[in-house]
Order: sequence, then C-alpha cells, then structure tokens
Amino acid sequence: MSSTLLEVTRASHEEVERLERVIVKDLQNEPTSNKDRLFQSHRVRNMIDTITSTTHKLIEIYEDNDNARKDEIAALGGQTATGVNNVFSAFYDRLKEIREYHRKHPVARVVDANDDYEALLKEEPQIEFSGEEAFGRYLDMHELYHQYINSKFGEPIEYSAYLDIFPEADKIPRKKKMTRQYREYMENLLEYLLYFFQRTEPLQDVDRIFSKVTTEFEENWAAGKVHGWENENQENGHAPAQHAALDLDYYSTVEELMEVGPERLKEGLAALGLKTGGTIQQRAERLFLTKHTPLEKLDKKHFAKGARASEKKGVAPVPQEDANSKEIALMEAKMKKLCDLLEETIARTKDNVVKKQALTYEEIEAEREEEETQEDTESEDEEQQIYNPLKLPMGWDGKPIPYWLYKLHGLGQEFKCEICGNYSYWGRRAFERHFKEWRHQHGMRCLGIPNTKNFNEITSIEEAKELWKKIQQRQGVNKWRPDLEEEYEDKEGNIYNKKTYTDLQRQGLI
Repeated sequence: MSSTLLEVTRASHEEVERLERVIVKDLQNEPTSNKDRLFQSHRVRNMIDTITSTTHKLIEIYEDNDNARKDEIAALGGQTATGVNNVFSAFYDRLKEIREYHRKHPVARVVDANDDYEALLKEEPQIEFSGEEAFGRYLDMHELYHQYINSKFGEPIEYSAYLDIFPEADKIPRKKKMTRQYREYMENLLEYLLYFFQRTEPLQDVDRIFSKVTTEFEENWAAGKVHGWENENQENGHAPAQHAALDLDYYSTVEELMEVGPERLKEGLAALGLKTGGTIQQRAERLFLTKHTPLEKLDKKHFAKGARASEKKGVAPVPQEDANSKEIALMEAKMKKLCDLLEETIARTKDNVVKKQALTYEEIEAEREEEETQEDTESEDEEQQIYNPLKLPMGWDGKPIPYWLYKLHGLGQEFKCEICGNYSYWGRRAFERHFKEWRHQHGMRCLGIPNTKNFNEITSIEEAKELWKKIQQRQGVNKWRPDLEEEYEDKEGNIYNKKTYTDLQRQGLI
C-alpha cells in the first residue's frame, strides 16, 4: 500500500516472522515417505534462503548509508527542510495517500494467514532427478564410470566394482594424478556428488562442511600427512623448508659445490625458484651464482617458469607442480567427505545394481512402477483403520496376529496381580514372567518382603504378608539361641545351660 522506507522495513520484519512460523509448522509434520521428506526439506531450504535475503535488505536499510531512513523519520514529525514543524500537513498527506490507494484498488482484501500457511505447506518444489537416481534413492554415475575406464589412470572393470573403488583415490599412482585427464575426472566427480548431495540434503550447510575439510587439509598438507600425498615436496624434487636451501658460505668453488650431489643441488635450486635441469656442473654453476649476486639481479633465463613474478612480490616461489598437486589433493579430500556423507546411498546403489543384473528389462520396469505406487499409497495405507473386531494383539508388522496363535498362547485369559496395582496380564506366559519384572519387584519392595521363589504365584497382598510371617516364625524356631541351648558343666559333672550356669556362678554356688 505504501512505498515508504519504514513500511518496507515493517513488511520485511513481518515476512521474516511469517516464514519462521511456517518453517516450525512444516517441521512438526513427520514425512511418511522419501518423496515427502525431500519436498519438506526443499520447502524449508527455500524459506531459509528468502529469510536470509530479506535480512540482508533490512541490514542495508538500518545502516542508512544514504540517510533516506533518517529523512523519512524526520518527515513523520512534520519537520521540513527549512526547519518548519507541520505535523498536521504530514498527517493529511499520508491520509491522502491511503485513500488514493483504496480508490485505485477497491477489491483489495486481507489475505488470511492460515490460508497462506496451507498454501506454503502444500507446495511441491521442482527437484530434478534422472530415472536412474529414482528420486534420490540411488546415484547415477555411468558417465563418470565411462570416463574412468577410458582413461590412462583407470582400468576396465564393471560398474558395480567401480562403485566400490571410486572413493579410494589414494590407490591411483601419483604420477597418473598429475595429468589433465585425471584433473577433469576429479572435477566432474566432485561436481556431481556435490549436486546430488544438495538435492537430497538441502538443509545441510555445504559451505561449513567444506570449510572444515579445507582447514584440516591445510594443516595436514603443511605437515606432509595427507594420505596418498605424503612427502610430496621430496618426490617432486623440492626439499622441505627446514633443509631446502644450501648455505653457500661453506663452499668457495663450483667443484666443492658439485660434491653435494645432483639431488641436493636440485633441492637447493628449487628452493630459490631457479631451474633444476641440466648436468651436475650446470646445476652447481647456476646455484653458485647466487652466492655473490642477489636473486633480483640474476638473468630471467636462470629462473623456473612463474618463479620470477613471485620473487618480485617478495613471496617464496611455489613450483607449478606443487600447486597442481595441492589442488588435486584438496578435491580428493572434499570428494571423500561427500562419500562419507553419502555412504548409505552408495551402498544402496551397489545393491540395486547387483540386483538388476539378475533381472530382465520387463522385471526392472515392473519393479520401478511398484516402488512409485508404493510411495504414493504408503501414506493412504497408514490412515486406513485396521479391521480388528476380536481386538487381537498386534504383531511385529503392525497387523493383528492370527486367531490360532491367539488361542495357542491363551491370550484371552486375564490374570490380575494386586501387588502390581491390579495390573492385568494376558496369557499364562506373561503372568509367570511378570514375577521377575520390575513392576512386581517394586510392589514387593514396598511391602518390605523379599521377592523370592517362595512368593511365586501369589498375587494377593494379604497372602504375601501371611506367608512372610510364617517364614519369619519358622526361621525363629530353628534359630540358635545360645542362652538356652549352650551347655556348661561344673566340677561335679552337673550340666547347666548358659543362663543357669552364669546365675549360679554369680551367686558363688559353683
């Protein structure tokens, strides 16, 4: 209705709150199938993106870099550019604007919030899946598979075997990874896995996942602990930083420098960004030049490709091979992380491929149609009431058990236990088993009676108490009483019990 900046701000806040309520209401509904789960996740993802973009607009409005918001707030109070305060004039201008809007839109109506919620919750986002992917259930890696088996780094294997080995990039020899063919393959593989993951798990924050992977990778790469790329600098002919450069103060001639060997000379040259080729004498002469001549004054012909620019910027030269190796290794690390997240999908894809190998084309098509109809009718089946007029117990499949099994176990016979709080047990087996369960044990503990085998089959509180009294009395009769049953003998051979003997001895009669 109003195009003022404050009205835009108010409408933006209202939109954010409205979408937050819709997200909460949508997530409260439990999806009944994989298709419903995907629709729900993508709806929530779209609303989150809208909230994010709206919030960025609000931040720009509140920052007020052009002072438009400040001027509009001043105008609300009737403050003009000349400083004259005319509140009534500002009020009637706004009233005129509102009337003009309703004159142009006489049929405008307020949209009911509940109707808007229902429309958003019923929305089905467009998600693109190939027929092989079966709406996100399986991976479709046939193009990558053909690219792998037709490459120099791959091998002719079956598609099911490829699904097992494609995450294991460290098994490919390092020399074959430095080719353009492998780099293109790894880029395509990472792109497909990322696209599939974003379609099936839209609520996952991929940027945060990759940021963590990159941080861990940088630490491992600096320490030379990246699996499959250990000690990459040594294998490419570049020594690690701690012993790469040679101290030329110890060498006074080229002949002395040649004694360190060709490999050590190669490492020293690479550390300075110089060319590493040639005979051992040429390497030593090239390196010996740096003893008395600064690097910036050396001829360009002595430097490796791309190293001169790095020297001018004051940055240590990085060989091109090392940069390519690091990029490829980082792509492998991201690919492995995605494979870990999609582990169940990869296993499901392999099982599906193996199963299809034993089916004909007609059987595959029939199974696919059956899966589609099963997903459509899954929610309808759950809503239908189960016909159970005899009120039979439910089995493991959520359906009533057969009547013959019901009669066999005597599940129609009810046993009540007063000690368990008049709880009912159906069937003799459940009744006998309940004496060792927590409910009966708790009841016996409240009565102060030990739950022993003597009290099996007793469900009445009074009977349990009477039996406990009899047991206590029986234990009292058989109990050893030393004052009455322990015997003592005096000098004359007379026998007394302990109590009598003690009394006579106290009186001095014994």
